[in-house]
Amino acid sequence: MRTVSAAAGRARIRAGMMITEARSRCAQLHVFDWSDETIGRSVARLSAAFIHASPQVTPVAGAPGMWWIGASGFDAAGGDAALAQTLHTIATAWHPQARVSIADSCVAARAATWQYTRRHTLGAPHPPVIVPPGRDAAYLAAVPLGLLPMDSELRESLRALGLRTGGAFVKLDAEDVERRWGAAGLEAWRLAQGDDPRRPGLARIDAPRTVSTDLHPSAENMEPILFLAKAALERLVPALIADGRAAAVVTITLVMDDTPTALPVLRAAQAHTITREIRLPRPIARVAPLLERCRALFDDWPLNAPVCGFTLAITATAPLNGAQGELLDPAWRDPAAADAAFARLRATLGMDAIVRPVARDTHRPERAAVWERVDDAGFLSAPDPHGARSDTQPSSAGSPTRLAPALRQLTSPEQVAVEATHGVPQTIQWRDRSLRIHRANGPERLAGDWWDLAYSRDYWRCDIAESGLHLMIYHDLNTKQWFVESWYD
Repeated sequence: MRTVSAAAGRARIRAGMMITEARSRCAQLHVFDWSDETIGRSVARLSAAFIHASPQVTPVAGAPGMWWIGASGFDAAGGDAALAQTLHTIATAWHPQARVSIADSCVAARAATWQYTRRHTLGAPHPPVIVPPGRDAAYLAAVPLGLLPMDSELRESLRALGLRTGGAFVKLDAEDVERRWGAAGLEAWRLAQGDDPRRPGLARIDAPRTVSTDLHPSAENMEPILFLAKAALERLVPALIADGRAAAVVTITLVMDDTPTALPVLRAAQAHTITREIRLPRPIARVAPLLERCRALFDDWPLNAPVCGFTLAITATAPLNGAQGELLDPAWRDPAAADAAFARLRATLGMDAIVRPVARDTHRPERAAVWERVDDAGFLSAPDPHGARSDTQPSSAGSPTRLAPALRQLTSPEQVAVEATHGVPQTIQWRDRSLRIHRANGPERLAGDWWDLAYSRDYWRCDIAESGLHLMIYHDLNTKQWFVESWYD
C-alpha cells in the first residue's frame, strides 16, 4: 500500500502494508493502481495553482498531496490569515478535506494540519490553522510523537521509555540522544524543537521577478513544465504592468534529476541545471504571446533526464509601450501575436521556415529575387504612415485597386518540346500534355553574366488557349532548347 485514506486508517490500515494484510483488516477495502504519471501531472497542475498565491511552492518529496509554500512578505496583503484562506480556497477546489496551516517551520506546519483533525468534526471542512510567530517550540512540546518525523524504531524506543510528546523528547540531553540513536535521533530531536532547515524554494534575490518550484515526482516530459510556466507568467505579468514595464528577456531554468544517489539532500546538492533565454524582438506585457514563446522553446528542448525543478525569471524589462490598436481597423496588427506565431513556426519547421523575398540588381529573371531568412529582430515591417493601399482597399474612384499579376518561378526551369512557326512558339509539350498557345508575346532577348554563367535567351509570354494559363518560356540560344521557367498568377 503506497498511501491510504483516512477511512482506511481508522480500520488500522497503514502505508507499507501488503494488500492481503490490508484486506484481512477491512474486507470492503478498495484498491486502486498507483500511476506515477497521473500523480505527477496532478501535482504539477496544483503547484501551478498555488503559484497564484505565493511564488515559493515546493511539492514535498515522497509525499504526494503535500506542499511547502512560502508565507513571508505578505504583511501588506493581509498577512498570514489572508494567505491561509487563499491557499485553503485553492486546495479545497481539489479536495474537500484539504488542510492548511502556517508556522515558522515545516515540521510545525505539518503537525498543525494533523493535530487539528483530532478535534475536528468528521465531514466538515478544515479551517486553516496558524501557529503564532516564535511559538513553534511551545506548540510542538504538546504534539504526540506520531506527528514528528522520525523512523519507527526511534519512535518505539521513545514510547518504551514512557515518552509520548515532543516536549518530553526535547528534555533529553542532546549528547545522550546522539550517543544512543546516532545522527538520525539527533535530527529528530532538533525537529521536535522546531529547528527545521527545510524551506520552500525561494526566488533569487538578484532577480525579483522570479517564480520557482520543485517537481515531485520528476517530470518526464514538458507538459507539466508548461502548466508551471503559464501560472508563473500569470503571476509575474500583472506586476510588470503595474510597474509600467514589459518583459524583454525571459529566462527558464530546469533542474535535471540525473544524479545516481538516492538521498534527496545529496541529490539536490549535486543536480545540475540547464538555463535558456527567450530574447523577445519587442517587449511584451501579455501572458498569451509570452506563453507561446515558452511553448516554442519547450518544443525544441530535448530532455535527457527527468526535471525535478523549474524556475522562470524575467531578467530584463523595458518601458511599457502605451500604443493601442483599433479593433475595427482591418489594417491594425498585433505585433506580439505575430511574434508568437512565427516562434511556433520556427520551432516546428526549423529556423529557416520564416523568409521574405529580397530583390537583386540583375536582369536575369531567376536571380532577380531570392528568399532571405528573417531573424527575430525587425521581421514585421511598420505600418505605412502614408496609408499605402492594399489589394483590397478601395481607390479614390471607389473601385478596388488590383495589383499586377505576380510572376511565380518554378524551382528550376523544366525542359519542354516546342513547335514554332518562323521562330514563334505555337504548341508546348509539357508534363505529358499538349498546350496550344493562343498568343505569344515576344521575343525579349536577355544576355549577360559572361564572367559567371553566361546566358543568352529569347523570352516569350504565352497565353494558353484552353486553360487561360500564362506561361513564361525561353529559348536558350546556346543549346537551342526550350524551357518553361515561370507563370503569371
